[in-house]
Amino acid sequence: MAPTDQPTRKPVRVWVDGCFDMMHYGHANALRQAKAMGDFLIVGVHSDAEIEKNKGPTVMKEAERYAAVAACKWVDLVVPNAPYNTTVEILREHNVDFCVHGDDITTMADGTDCYQAVKDAGLYRECKRTEGVSTTEMVGRMLLMTRNHHNRPAETGDSSISGFKSEKLGPFSDSGNHVHTTISHFLPTSKRIVQFSEGREPKETDRVVYVDGTFDLFHVGHVEFLKRAKKLGDFLIVGVHDDQTVNAIKGVNYPLMNLHERALSVLACRGVDEVIIGAPYSVTKDVLGSEYNVKVVAHGNTPTERDLDGSDPYKAKRGIYVEINNPNSTLTTHGIIERIIENRLM
Repeated sequence: MAPTDQPTRKPVRVWVDGCFDMMHYGHANALRQAKAMGDFLIVGVHSDAEIEKNKGPTVMKEAERYAAVAACKWVDLVVPNAPYNTTVEILREHNVDFCVHGDDITTMADGTDCYQAVKDAGLYRECKRTEGVSTTEMVGRMLLMTRNHHNRPAETGDSSISGFKSEKLGPFSDSGNHVHTTISHFLPTSKRIVQFSEGREPKETDRVVYVDGTFDLFHVGHVEFLKRAKKLGDFLIVGVHDDQTVNAIKGVNYPLMNLHERALSVLACRGVDEVIIGAPYSVTKDVLGSEYNVKVVAHGNTPTERDLDGSDPYKAKRGIYVEINNPNSTLTTHGIIERIIENRLM
């Protein structure tokens, strides 16, 4: 049989489902592992109503969660309003070969295993859960953000959140006990960074775009901004500021996610080609140097905090500077924290 006559292998279709509330690099790593087991990754995302019935209210609304999952570069298709209890029927409906879930147990409101039916049918695979991060753990960081985890006292007037007493919120774990929560000291290995990286270099003809920011609690506002930035050129480089710089400029206890966590979240976003980990707050010649011939420097049309010396971080690059209008500008890290506090008080 000639090589051209070889039968075409049927693509392996993989299913993952979940809440994906406050999409983080742990979610992205699970999706990366699932995609590596097959060829086409389908992600079912539960509705707000289904999650509230089985776990409680979400922080992010379902449309925001659908968009966040769709932005992950390993996802091929998002199925909205997926059933909380994974069934053989839903897998057959989407012509799926097997489903994948982390090596932790997910249960319905009545305590039954959400994946028991597909396990019994031999349609279940497991991936390794990413240690040190979960939505519950992230919520815990936000509820305790008034604690001094950057060893810098919050200044009066910095934020309405800075004066909020987290003790008013009570316990926030499902069991009613406080979750041990602190600022993350997660440090990725070089292997993990390589797993998240595309490894692509810009062509000589590529129009290179540079954006920078904190990208704390990576959300759909960030996704839309990066999507619009990528449309300005062919190759998108994202600078992520270090923890000390962010805290010195933003105050309170920002950032809630450390530099490496934030960098991995950005790397997992579709359309991002390269990340500068610990980029300077002001756009310098070092950033725009000979390695990447940057043609466009972009920023959102929201107020920009001054650098520590009081200077405009984009002043030196006004000739190639572009402002991006972001329709999701009302969705911010601060706004997400306020949602959590409001939910908790209710």
